[in-house]
Amino acid sequence: MSWRVVVIHNTAKLDLQLGYLVVRSDMNTTKIHISEIGLLLIESTSVSLTVGLLAELTRQKVKVIFCDQKRNPSSELIGYYGSHDTSNKVRTQINWSRFIKDSVWTEIVREKIKQQECFLRELGKEEEARLLSGYSRAVHWKDETNREGHAAKVYFNALFGMDFSRSQDNNINAALNYGYSILLSAFNREIVANGYITQLGLFHDNMFNQFNFGSDLMEPFRILIDRLVYDMNLIDFEHEQKMKLVNVLNGEVYMEGKHFIVNNAIKRYTKSVFDAINDSDISLLRFYSVDEL
Repeated sequence: MSWRVVVIHNTAKLDLQLGYLVVRSDMNTTKIHISEIGLLLIESTSVSLTVGLLAELTRQKVKVIFCDQKRNPSSELIGYYGSHDTSNKVRTQINWSRFIKDSVWTEIVREKIKQQECFLRELGKEEEARLLSGYSRAVHWKDETNREGHAAKVYFNALFGMDFSRSQDNNINAALNYGYSILLSAFNREIVANGYITQLGLFHDNMFNQFNFGSDLMEPFRILIDRLVYDMNLIDFEHEQKMKLVNVLNGEVYMEGKHFIVNNAIKRYTKSVFDAINDSDISLLRFYSVDEL
């Protein structure tokens, strides 16, 4: 099972050799078997790589993220064919009923607010946590009363101060956005690997968003990024802080009474969403916990 997160942050040449990713730099040469790699993050724009390597990474469903000149994620490599029956999966996805999509989305929103509430309770912010508890119980069909939005305002103000807004240009938002982009890429990988397409979401429906489905599924996992950013000293947002966010995929959570690496929890949770939708049974949804029950 793939588990490594590989980050290329300096000038290097990447190619394929007998199933290995070969990284050549001025200092040394490193080889990593591709079967071990779950995510390849190319942080530097001074990296060259071969088409043969890209083809093999795509075949083995390794998520590849490319960064811009500011070392922020800007694009990713997504294969056309995630599974042998992709065409059938896409037809099925197009025909998913509105009812079951709305049902699953309602549960996702409720779970996201519960995760936010849990984090605030850990921080001793009981008043705000009680507000979120009420919001989670008040989530109606499709969250038509926007409890998610109300919860987000209380939640972020409790974490980062009453003057904080997600629209501000600051290091906190830069870190949050960076971490969320890593999560989104992980979910996009699982969607494509299971034969579905990322454009057709449950709730998100932006014609300019290539990743509506991933944006839906990642919602409860955003809190894992929030936890890391809250603990950071963000006077600067540089390589060290970015690597901590990338490493979130190697963190550990609990699901169904078992320990899971976050990357594998994403696989399990995403598969449970597909099962719930295809079987019209939301009881099949499986969410994570940061604490063992």
